[in-house]
Amino acid sequence: MLSRPPARSDGAPPRKSVSRATVRRVVGIFRPYHRYLAGIFLLVLLAAGVGLFAPFYLRALINDGLLQRDLAVVTHYTWLTLLVTVGAAALTLGYGYLSLVVGQNLMRDLRNQLNEHLQGMSLRFFTATRTGEIQSRLVSDVGGVQNVLSDTAASVLSNVALVLSTLVAMIYMDWRLTLLSVGILPIFAFLAARVGEVSRVLRTKSQQQLADLNATMQETLSVSGVLLTKTSGRRALTVEKFTQENEALNQTQLRLSMLMRLFFNLIGLSFSLTPALVYWLAAWLSLREGSGLSLGTIVAFTALQTRLFFPLTSLLNVQVEIASALALFDRIFEYLDLPQEIQDAPNAIILARAEVRGDVEFEEVSFRYDPDQETHTLHNISLSARAGEHIALVGPSGSGKTTLTYLLARLYDADAGRILIDGHDVRDIALESLGQIVGMVTQESFLLHA
Repeated sequence: MLSRPPARSDGAPPRKSVSRATVRRVVGIFRPYHRYLAGIFLLVLLAAGVGLFAPFYLRALINDGLLQRDLAVVTHYTWLTLLVTVGAAALTLGYGYLSLVVGQNLMRDLRNQLNEHLQGMSLRFFTATRTGEIQSRLVSDVGGVQNVLSDTAASVLSNVALVLSTLVAMIYMDWRLTLLSVGILPIFAFLAARVGEVSRVLRTKSQQQLADLNATMQETLSVSGVLLTKTSGRRALTVEKFTQENEALNQTQLRLSMLMRLFFNLIGLSFSLTPALVYWLAAWLSLREGSGLSLGTIVAFTALQTRLFFPLTSLLNVQVEIASALALFDRIFEYLDLPQEIQDAPNAIILARAEVRGDVEFEEVSFRYDPDQETHTLHNISLSARAGEHIALVGPSGSGKTTLTYLLARLYDADAGRILIDGHDVRDIALESLGQIVGMVTQESFLLHA
């Protein structure tokens, strides 16, 4: 009997947990672009350094200009502030462009690599895996890591440089105000780690539900699927199944979105309240201890604190995004690690089409689609077809007629025996060459777009 390979209930290979190996592989995909990364690093340092001058110019503008009613000093520091602000913006645009180039190229490389690997998979993989699941891995999962690939490298470097340089400047102005400003950071670092773990689980669940939804659409909205639905009276059941899967995806994405929104609202609230506490502490120090904190220092310190908010928020966001994106990378690498069952032999031969006669011989061929299958689809089959002969294989459905043609084209490899073309075992012929000398016309017409 002809046995079909069993389909997975979820359409996906067994899921692996995110590990350090995944992190190392993600880092490894950046290596071909190390020169771009070096340029990004240099521009990031320059942008952070140039931008750091603005708060100090602001302090001088207030203390030496406004409070002294010296318009020339005010004008001087105003121009300097504008100059360094524009310079920092130009440098930021520069490393942003390089980061975008790296990210888009990495996306292209991942798609090409995944597509090439899938093209080399045997027919067994495609009959056991839903088309919607495969498309989800190639399009949705790769697209889901776009922000991490496009922005993370530059974002992490620039934000770390901004945070460190700003903290140094804040400590230089007043270490006590600095301690108050950053005292809550360990709490949010812990929360970011916890949120990252939960978001990774939700992101993995969301992507799998999206893959299920894509598979359902591919099955039910194809010509064959619509025909089957209409002729079997399953329209209501099909609509109900889609609605249930869509609602499950909706609920998961709502949970993920609300988790992220709550986390960043807490961060925003804390940074909004901190300036008021800084003003209070500065006033207390000035009134009680005579610390000599000038108005310019307080305003400049607040400006530095504001400068600290965005990079700190971004760093916490990166931690959460990476934790979520690692789940997507794991799904991508899962497919890239699938073994290619049908491959060229080490010394595969190439047959010239003009020299091929077309003698075909099956020698005691046995085959089954599933290794755990008790009965063979084909068992000890031997037959010969000489060049120029027209052979018709006749038999009931499931007797193995199609399987013979699959084995001849090496869409599968026989479990036992040999299949010869002009005396050459098909496993010794290069796949590209075999595809040029074996023609197949399937029962259903299918054309590829040019």
